Amino acid sequence: MYASAVLLLDSEQQFDAARDEEFFAALPSRPGVLLVEMAAGAAEPFLARTADIRRAAERLLRAPETASKRLNLRAVAARIHYRATGSKFEQSLALYHHARQVLPGRYRALLRLRPPVVLKVNLRNAYPRCYVTRRIRGDEGFYFGPFASRHAAQSFAEGFLDLFKIRRCQIKIRRDPQFPGCIYSEMKMCLAPCFGGCTREDYAAEVGRVLETLATRGDALTARVEQEREAASEALDFERAAALHKRLEKVSAALRGLPELVRRIENLDAVILQRSAEEKAVAVFPLLGGLLAEPLFLRFGEISSQPRSVEAILRQALQPQVNTEERRSGHSESKIENSGSSDATLPSDGHWRAQYGLRAAPPDLAEHLALVARWFYSKPREGEIFFREGEWPYRRILRACSRLLAPEASTPGGAPPPAAPK
Repeated sequence: MYASAVLLLDSEQQFDAARDEEFFAALPSRPGVLLVEMAAGAAEPFLARTADIRRAAERLLRAPETASKRLNLRAVAARIHYRATGSKFEQSLALYHHARQVLPGRYRALLRLRPPVVLKVNLRNAYPRCYVTRRIRGDEGFYFGPFASRHAAQSFAEGFLDLFKIRRCQIKIRRDPQFPGCIYSEMKMCLAPCFGGCTREDYAAEVGRVLETLATRGDALTARVEQEREAASEALDFERAAALHKRLEKVSAALRGLPELVRRIENLDAVILQRSAEEKAVAVFPLLGGLLAEPLFLRFGEISSQPRSVEAILRQALQPQVNTEERRSGHSESKIENSGSSDATLPSDGHWRAQYGLRAAPPDLAEHLALVARWFYSKPREGEIFFREGEWPYRRILRACSRLLAPEASTPGGAPPPAAPK
């Protein structure tokens, strides 16, 4: 059997052209992923996703019509492996895992898998800037995303960077007093390190505010401005309070519409809930530090007879699989690639890189983020997602399971959905 680490192709049928009607009748008319194994061992198998496993097998393995140019594998197929799936997300993930295994050279092209769009602050540069990229590396940079598209990321970055005064140019900073500067320095929207308009310490402090704001999705900046506004009001400095109120409105406008999925990559912990192909079951896909872990299937028909509660099962499964500090340092050991200047670093470079830098990025990190982003930004989106904010929202997850299973309650003989604990 062809097997990936997760989402196995758990069913298989031998193909005999002389008994093809019996073969087709044994296949389910369900959405899923199928793999046709060839009789010649060295031949590449055929792998695809489909809305109907039986119909897809019939198109591939029935006797071909005269002069038809449609792909037909009847003469070369030996057996078929398949998995029935309950959702498009499960189907995409199963296809991805098995394509990586059986088609390692071209699975990205087959799945049209592009790296996701993120914002990056390059902390190995002497004067970091924030920019849009599709390259996620273990280079101690700060990564924030994924966004739906490059345009969406660029639009957010333009409004967000207006709140700060870090540089947006791509030139090498020489701190030359004769350098004329750029339009942003003339508009007082940049500290202008290019001609020595600030000290390195001042610039490092501004970069720290940018990192803190992104890491908290704007909460740190909003809280600080609100606190300053209240202090100005108490001191009867109404002019400053009014200015801070306008700044707070500008902050809110810049952060408005930021997708819930967009976070610091290492802090992207969530669970994706989907209907399972099994009856009265929900598939739980943990996303830990941007990486999809092995899914958990909550079979409510069986759980009712177990001594453990659903919440206890979720707690055991959703505990961090790696230490938080280890995830901040990186997902695996890898060589650090210097993408900035090598002659100088931030005055507090050790502090910022230790706190915010991504030290390693395995190849499947970008791929998992791309799969999750493709599902999250799809319209309509099937299933639900819940993010970890300190603790997992177990009660909300259980209520979502009830909603996902609710259609069964209206079907003849359907069991009522599981009740969330009070």
